[in-house]
Amino acid sequence: MKKKLLFLLALQVLAPAGWAAEPLPDAPGAQIVTITPPGMTGTEPTIAVNPGNPDQVVAAAPRDAAFSIDGGRTFTAVHAIADKTITLGDVSLAFDDKGSVFLSYLSIQKNGLPGYWAHGAGGNGIWVLRSPDGGRTWDPAPTPIKVWRGDEPDRQLEDMPRIWSDTAPRSPHRGNLYLAWIEWQLTQSVILFSRSTDGGRNWSKPMRISTRAGLPRDDNGAVVGPIGTVGADGTQYVVWNEGLNITLAVSKDGGRTFAPSRPIVDVAAPYFGGAGGIPGLSRAMGFPQVGVDPRRDTLYVSWSDYRNGDVDVFIASSADHGRTWTKPSRVNDDPVHDGCDQFLQWMAVDPVDGSVNVQFYDRRQDATNRRSQVTLARSTDGGRTFRNYAWSRAEFEGSNMFLGDYEWLTAYGGRVYGVWTEIAPAGYQVLPRPDGVPPPLGPPRTPTIVQAAIADFRGGR
Repeated sequence: MKKKLLFLLALQVLAPAGWAAEPLPDAPGAQIVTITPPGMTGTEPTIAVNPGNPDQVVAAAPRDAAFSIDGGRTFTAVHAIADKTITLGDVSLAFDDKGSVFLSYLSIQKNGLPGYWAHGAGGNGIWVLRSPDGGRTWDPAPTPIKVWRGDEPDRQLEDMPRIWSDTAPRSPHRGNLYLAWIEWQLTQSVILFSRSTDGGRNWSKPMRISTRAGLPRDDNGAVVGPIGTVGADGTQYVVWNEGLNITLAVSKDGGRTFAPSRPIVDVAAPYFGGAGGIPGLSRAMGFPQVGVDPRRDTLYVSWSDYRNGDVDVFIASSADHGRTWTKPSRVNDDPVHDGCDQFLQWMAVDPVDGSVNVQFYDRRQDATNRRSQVTLARSTDGGRTFRNYAWSRAEFEGSNMFLGDYEWLTAYGGRVYGVWTEIAPAGYQVLPRPDGVPPPLGPPRTPTIVQAAIADFRGGR
């Protein structure tokens, strides 16, 4: 018996070539809904749940939005932004403490050089749009946060805005909205931040919160992937990739000021492309997320990198408000070095039950590392162990796929809500692009659609 146990442990540590994992158990209560309208394509989705009414769920990807009034079981499509000629992307969503939901996005009229976005950039900017009724209707005009007309001699390019809110019951800053993004400059990249204290009507002048600047190219060495969360006392934690580490900035006064940002976790390179790319994908990233368990004041960060050869998903935690962090541990539970990638993760900490939930693309079922499915991993012991569940209906495979730079996940009260991009069904007919909307750059890509899903762990699994 002892020899058999040692043999099984050895298999988990080092899998042989051609390894094929056992099928994962299905996520409990899983339901999946396609939110991309027929004939359209989608990528880089976002989702949010109303903590004041968890039956209200809103998703977007990126122009097409959808709302649910039954906890994500069904969605109704809406047009959040009426002007179909606007090129927009990098959407994110957040509910405030009064039940309004806010959509942040970027719009770029003209990019600069490939990767060196600030060089020759045209008009671009960051905006926020509000829905007062859970995504049914949207304000007619967005609020500009930072906008370039395109003729300024010192223009930069704004990128990857992420919005979050303070809904903590005991926070002195409850109701505040926060927004962080990348600014690509000719000589460097920096993280900018703005806040609203009046329900999104007005936003503060953007300020830099990255103490160190990154390289000016959209690649390894830049500062990328900002995202934030709020603790029970209103303390705000913002993380991003900075070279080969995850960096943290902390504000204790509702975003009025930040302590100097500092590295907290060493990681491998966050961009997976070129010779080191994931087969079939045009590119992928391992940017971090941050979450907090308000009951225990425990912070978590999750990311993915290829320190083990193939790409894995990792997590670390802090029990002292971000001052010290645990060693990284794997979230995906397939054997180490099995040659199968897990990538484009997104983490959400349930503020009610404290569970840590991580969603990611998973290739463990394919020894050739080409076919992907979506896996949901869940921890109920503070991130020490994770149980992995199958979430998507089936595996998919494509050529020159662009799954985006992120997917999204949120959780509340034992229910988990996710959105992701996957390949459209065979024979999917894509409608012609509207007049005035330019085609995407580069060779044709496999058409993709966006799926929204829920899993229900209220039964205790």
